[in-house]
Amino acid sequence: MSKSCKGLAMELVKCLSESDCVKVEKRSVRECAGEKSPCIPSECVGLRETYFNCKRGQ
Repeated sequence: MSKSCKGLAMELVKCLSESDCVKVEKRSVRECAGEKSPCIPSECVGLRETYFNCKRGQ
């Protein structure tokens, strides 16, 4: 992974780790990252989009 996207990836993992998708539903960060669930905060959704765009641009 490029260094330019690594910071975004770490922020996304942290955000998702603190979401209800992981804490309440006991799902993995990977499972939650790939979904459009209402229990994922909009901040995490924005980070996910930014991260995917970063990866796509390389």
